[in-house]
Amino acid sequence: MIARIYRPARNAMQSGVANTRKWVLEFAPSEPKRPDPLMGWTGSGDTLGQVRLTFDTREAAVEYAERHGLEYQVETPKPRRPNIRPRGYGSNFAHDRRMPWTH
Repeated sequence: MIARIYRPARNAMQSGVANTRKWVLEFAPSEPKRPDPLMGWTGSGDTLGQVRLTFDTREAAVEYAERHGLEYQVETPKPRRPNIRPRGYGSNFAHDRRMPWTH
């Protein structure tokens, strides 16, 4: 069973960095999912797929995996590039605007 240690990225609907600062330890699925013949729901006998542990630092997550004898794989996060615009939407209505604002 291989554990994956990573820092989650923000989703497309998120403008801030909430829930992206902590490190996550998740387990890879050990068996494929299969549909239930009666209800048609997708299920699996893999209970470790439901486990998601969070840590403040990468070192804490690695230490946990080593202490419990887990194989792990660390994914380093890509640096977030700053998304700073020089002026925002409110500047369209500023009194010191050079050109008049129209639709």
